[in-house]
Amino acid sequence: MLAAGRPPLRILNRELSWLDFNARVLALAEDRRLPLLERLKFCAIFSTNLDEFFMVRVAGLKDLVAGQVSGISPDGRSPAVQLLEIRDRVEELLARQTRVFLEDLQPELGRAGIEVTSWEDLDRDDRKALETEFHDRVFPVLTPLGVDPSHPFPYISNLALNLGVFGWVEGDEAERFARVKVPSLLPRFMPLPDGGRFVPLEQVIARHLEVLFPGVGLVGAHAFRVTRNADLTLEDEEADDLLAALEMELRRRRFKNPVRLEVAAGMPQEMLDLLTEELEVDEEDVYRSPAPLDLSSLWALVNLDRPDLRFAVLSPGVEPKLVDDDEGDVFTSIRRGDVLVHHPYVSFTSSVEAFVTRAASDPRVLAIKMTLYRTSGDSPIIDALVQAAEDGKQVAVLVELTARFDERNNIDWAKRLEQSGVHVVYGMVGLKTHAKVTLVVRDDGDGLRRYCHIGTGNYDSRTARIYEDLGLFTTDPTIAADVTNLFNHLTGFGHEPRYQRLLVAPHALRRGILDLIEGEQAAGPDGRIVLKMNSLVDPSTIEALYEASEAGVDIDLIIRGICCLVPGVPGQSERIRVRSLVGRYLEHSRIYHFANGDGPGRSAWYIGSADLMPRNLDRRVEALVPVVEPSLQARLREVIDVNLVDDTLAWRLGADGSWSRVAQLGEDGASVSGDVEAHVRLHELVAGRQRAKLSGRERVAR
Repeated sequence: MLAAGRPPLRILNRELSWLDFNARVLALAEDRRLPLLERLKFCAIFSTNLDEFFMVRVAGLKDLVAGQVSGISPDGRSPAVQLLEIRDRVEELLARQTRVFLEDLQPELGRAGIEVTSWEDLDRDDRKALETEFHDRVFPVLTPLGVDPSHPFPYISNLALNLGVFGWVEGDEAERFARVKVPSLLPRFMPLPDGGRFVPLEQVIARHLEVLFPGVGLVGAHAFRVTRNADLTLEDEEADDLLAALEMELRRRRFKNPVRLEVAAGMPQEMLDLLTEELEVDEEDVYRSPAPLDLSSLWALVNLDRPDLRFAVLSPGVEPKLVDDDEGDVFTSIRRGDVLVHHPYVSFTSSVEAFVTRAASDPRVLAIKMTLYRTSGDSPIIDALVQAAEDGKQVAVLVELTARFDERNNIDWAKRLEQSGVHVVYGMVGLKTHAKVTLVVRDDGDGLRRYCHIGTGNYDSRTARIYEDLGLFTTDPTIAADVTNLFNHLTGFGHEPRYQRLLVAPHALRRGILDLIEGEQAAGPDGRIVLKMNSLVDPSTIEALYEASEAGVDIDLIIRGICCLVPGVPGQSERIRVRSLVGRYLEHSRIYHFANGDGPGRSAWYIGSADLMPRNLDRRVEALVPVVEPSLQARLREVIDVNLVDDTLAWRLGADGSWSRVAQLGEDGASVSGDVEAHVRLHELVAGRQRAKLSGRERVAR
């Protein structure tokens, strides 16, 4: 409840809302109901998320402060105030992570036969084994970097784990400092011969420093880690050659300013003072940790072969509509009617990959066009595009080089595509191309037909196994014309075309969403809005939803991450409910439902790549596609309904801006299983459709 006399919140801070999301991830690491290695995985994900938050969001706020930018965020906070509040919240979350790892996960791992131990606890034989391993595999790749008048303070790589070493050299009057980088290519946790115990690599290195510094009186070694500003800033005048400009900026990024210094709790003040001075970081940028630094490295333990400590495997199904015909021809299936696929419940390999690989090998296919935001260099999709180009097909791929943290990978495989004869377009200056769209042009014998896939997720088979996403296959001539115009705009030049069915950012999507909200507002109590997305940040969209609520419209928001809207406030948002699902899959799809979007009583459903954030609406190329087939609308409604009744994974946002679990908690702090877990239930629904289809075929055969 809001304090008496305090005005209701109207908008929540973006950065603090993101930290609330990461707190929900951390809560899964704390949840004793979950299998042990799954809890460890969420502990690692929490750390990875926090690294990216500092590299981008905290770095951006620091740039504003350094530039003396006096701007105020929509919630009324200055950059300096946001940094102070972020610091307080991060320290609270790190204390929780330290507690759950040291007091809960680590002891539980030991009881399960996976012991993370320390050098001090090893017996003579164990130490001898690690000493041999150190000399054989670790020592040859170590490089001690001393600091003295002839050796300046070394460059500290972003996110690298390091040991700071103090020692005395005979004849010197003062201690010397050296930095030893812990090699990232070696396992972070060194296994002991029994295979069930592990020692952190930095501890093994610290116990053998006399090999690196012979004749030196060593005083101590302490771990530290630096996080640097990793945001890219491509100036338009630099971008005549976008590929060359990006490669230059990636080199510059290695040397950008530090925004965080993590140090082991036992680091002496003298060493900390040296690091803060040389790295030019302030005290408020320093975080001390009694736990091992960089818990994102726990992935090495998460990936151990212990299926008994993981979620039960839920295998993806196949989409019956894509295998309806006798030949298993994906094009015949799509011609029969639009097809909706829902990953990872439906196999990405048997749907999207099959569509692209079949197009590459089909002699009737004349052209393939795709947008690629993130994928892997060894992806079957990349191989298929290379094959298609080498076979003489027209292949055009728009590669978004500036996909954050995937820039180098995208450059590498984009060059491979170009060398194979693919027409590669490197995005658009000033706009990220985030739309997920594929166009295949095929001669079907009765004329050319255009086959389209418009999705919510990346064309990446790795993430498709853990990201929840949707995709629509269609040959609808109007949508196909829109997709053709979109590709022509992306690869050519000229004014952006008008689209008949697609909602495309940056020019039409914002207005289209606002018009749909206003249409529900006009319907009053007969209005209904359900929006599922990753983040809701855009102030004008939030205000439009408030107005719709005040007009009597019933609104449900399913938002995985950031939500700046405040629900449940009388006279403002009392008809708006907000929930978030966090579990085994990363909720990534965007679904937009408006009960009167196609006219009074005629619902509209859209899926696509865009969240409702200023960057998606104004600074990216995004695409939403309408889903009009009634049976497919029913499928989308099914997804929404399962999300809204989930009482296991779900959290709800209160009018005071705080998140609380929908599930009840037991006396031991673990959540009590509810009746519906969305990620399991949606697998069951896909399996049920497959059984029904198989049963129908058997009846026909009889």
